[in-house]
Amino acid sequence: MTGQFVRFGLVGVVNTGTYYLSYLALLWWFPYLAAHVMAFALSTVGSYFLNVYITYRTRPAWRTFLLFPLTTVANFTITTGGVYVLVDLAGMNSKAAPLIAAAAAVPITFIVSRMIMVRPAAEKAACPGEEPPSLVQR
Repeated sequence: MTGQFVRFGLVGVVNTGTYYLSYLALLWWFPYLAAHVMAFALSTVGSYFLNVYITYRTRPAWRTFLLFPLTTVANFTITTGGVYVLVDLAGMNSKAAPLIAAAAAVPITFIVSRMIMVRPAAEKAACPGEEPPSLVQR
């Protein structure tokens, strides 16, 4: 699990960079909260694939792809609330606020992500000799 957390952190750095560059580009055309929401959605898709291949070393599947956005619910709530509080209430620069808000969401996002992405392996380990149901037809 430690290796997964380290890889999750590295993927998070790449994903944060992707998010932030998208956010900065979108700020040219949209208000900061709209830019944040759009950049967040784009980076969520990229994050799924990076986590599938790098963090958890598994294959993409519709089940995990459809469930993966649940990992961003806590992250989205923390970062969006954080951006609002930091910009509107604390007067912080709208370009720096998302980076600080994102750091607060990392541990919670890892826990939720791991629950979704490693669930089939955990089920198989819990029931030796019994294969979990597959979504892929053989």
